Amino acid sequence: MERELALELARVTEAAALASSQWMGRGKKNEADNAATSAMRGMFDSISINGTVVIGEGELDEAPMLYIGEKLGTGDGPEVDVAVDPLEGTNIVAKGTSNAIAVIAIAGKGNLLHAPDMYMEKIAVGPNAAGKINLDDPLEKTLEILAEANKKRLQDLTVIIQERDRHSELIAKVREIGARVKLFGDGDVGAAIATAIPDSGIDLFIGTGGAPEGVISAAALKALGGDMQARLVPMNDQEYQRCLTMGLNDPRKLLKMNDLVKGDDSIFAATGVTDGELLKGVRFLGNDLAETHTIVMRAKTKTIRFIRAIHNIKYKPNLIME
Repeated sequence: MERELALELARVTEAAALASSQWMGRGKKNEADNAATSAMRGMFDSISINGTVVIGEGELDEAPMLYIGEKLGTGDGPEVDVAVDPLEGTNIVAKGTSNAIAVIAIAGKGNLLHAPDMYMEKIAVGPNAAGKINLDDPLEKTLEILAEANKKRLQDLTVIIQERDRHSELIAKVREIGARVKLFGDGDVGAAIATAIPDSGIDLFIGTGGAPEGVISAAALKALGGDMQARLVPMNDQEYQRCLTMGLNDPRKLLKMNDLVKGDDSIFAATGVTDGELLKGVRFLGNDLAETHTIVMRAKTKTIRFIRAIHNIKYKPNLIME
């Protein structure tokens, strides 16, 4: 894929972030999500790709745009799989709290796992521990490996876990072993990526969350040199059959990084909507100016770009709330 495409994708996530950020703190998560989705979909019309949505807003009968199977781009560029989350953290924006982002991951055709919208067990680490973890290892062993890899005492490790009832035993176990726990509410893409950001202070991401978010996180971690393993968790026979129809012959297979994102021909882009550990959120500066902060990463070159942009929103009426 052309390196210029990385910057084009930044424009797409910037548009989604600008549109959804105006709903911050208004208590209307659906409106925020719709604004992000509409803005992101509109920007794709100008991108030179022949793209197909493999992870999106749902099936055709569930979503009017960015639905699974939808064609994106001008049709003239490379054939790519597209994974999108126009607003990761709809509740975050509605409440005005931290870590909402607009996200895209793309890869060569057939290179992104077509993950159904169901639960997935996930574990993620940064570059120091890449290739050393296993989702099936006892937690004690994983933390010992991390302590050695990151040159920390076990009690100095920080494990980030989503604050959900299903994780209560996991949280208690980490505390019992002696590591520190950082809890978060929504938005597990940013939490997984944090393990590979040196100054985040996060050593391990672990827990059960959305499968689509897992694939998007893997695309970012591949570019950052981190590692991720996962396993789908079908909750009933209908979900199990859904896996089979999407080409996953063994729905409960241990998925390693190259199962989630094949090869190194992938790009990840995210723009902050509200402030978080990874990115600052959208700021309205007055005089029709708005500031965005975006990260763009290419797995092939391991290039990581942080882009601070100033937008004159007077010239972007389709992104601005009336």
